[in-house]
Amino acid sequence: MVDLVIARNPDPGSSLPFLLRLPLEGGLVFRTSDTWPRTKALFCYPVPAGEWPEDPDVVERVGVRSCVRRGAAIDLVVDRSRENRSQVVFTKARGRDMVFWQSPRTRKQARPQVRTPTARAAGLADLTIVVDSHERYAYKFSGQQVTTVTRPLTCGDYGLVSDDRLVASVERKSLSDLVSSLTNGKLRFAMAELAALSRAAVVVEDRYSAVFKVGWVRPALVADGLAELQVRYPNVPIVFCETRALAEEWTYRFLAAAHQWAEDDIVARERIVPDTHKPETTVADPAPTSADPATAQVRAWARAVGMDVPERGKLRPEVWAAWRDAHPAPDDA
Repeated sequence: MVDLVIARNPDPGSSLPFLLRLPLEGGLVFRTSDTWPRTKALFCYPVPAGEWPEDPDVVERVGVRSCVRRGAAIDLVVDRSRENRSQVVFTKARGRDMVFWQSPRTRKQARPQVRTPTARAAGLADLTIVVDSHERYAYKFSGQQVTTVTRPLTCGDYGLVSDDRLVASVERKSLSDLVSSLTNGKLRFAMAELAALSRAAVVVEDRYSAVFKVGWVRPALVADGLAELQVRYPNVPIVFCETRALAEEWTYRFLAAAHQWAEDDIVARERIVPDTHKPETTVADPAPTSADPATAQVRAWARAVGMDVPERGKLRPEVWAAWRDAHPAPDDA
C-alpha cells in the first residue's frame, strides 16, 4: 500500500509550512498550510517533485486506499476510520489557476463567492415591496432601490400591490421551514393560495441538494412532496437560491419583473378594451371562458371578502353562488 506523506516545509521564507505528497503520477507535491482540511479548504501550491527534500521531516504518514484523478479533481481515500476522505480540486479564482484541498465537511460549508449586482431591476428607479407583518427577520433590500411597507398579506411574505390588489407574492422558506411545512401539510395550502394570484413563487434559502441531507425525515419523502406540489401548482415555482442573500436578490428581481408585467398588462388592457364614448369603435366578441375557476381561486376570493370557508375539501354551494354573482359571465353582464 502506498502512502500519503506530509512533511515540514524546509523553506523558512514560505507562508505554507507543510509539504503534501500524493502517490499519483510519480508523486505530486504541494505546499499547504495544514495537515488536513478540518475546518476550511486548504490552499495548495503545486511545486516540482524535486522540491521534496531528500531527508524530510515527516509529520504524518498514512496508507492510501484510493487516489484517483477525475477530471479537475483528485479523489483521495486514506486508510483510517476518521478523516479518511478528501479531494484536491484544480480550479480558477480571480483569473489565476489555484488548487484547494477540501474534505466533505469543508465542502458542505462552501458557499458561492458571488457579489449580487446593484443595477436596478427592470430599470425601476424605485419599487415598493409590501412585507407581511408576521414575517420575522424580514429582508431589508438595503442594496437596492426599494421602499418597504409592513402590513398583513393574504398570502406570501413579500408582495406587490397595485390598486389595493395583491398581484404578486413570494413565500420565503428556510430549509427547516420548508421541510416542516411540507410534512405537516401547511405548504400545500400556502401553494394553493399563491396559485390564485397572477404571479407567485416560493424561494428557499438553500441548495436543492440540501434536501437529501436532512436527518429528521426521509429525503425521498421531501423530494416527492416538492415534485407533487410543482405538478399540482405549475404556476408557482419553487426556487432554491443557496443563500439568504441570493434569495433576497431573487425576490427583488422577481417582484420588479412582476411590477413591469402589471404595468404592461394595464396598458395592453387599455388598448384592447374599447372606449364606449366612441360609437365608431368596433367591439370584438369576447373569447370564451370556462364556466368555473379552480377551487383554490374561489377559496382565496371567499377569504378575501370575509366568507368562512374550510381550508380543504369541497366548497359549499352558496360560496360558488356568491362567486358567480360577483363574477357574472359575459352573457349575463
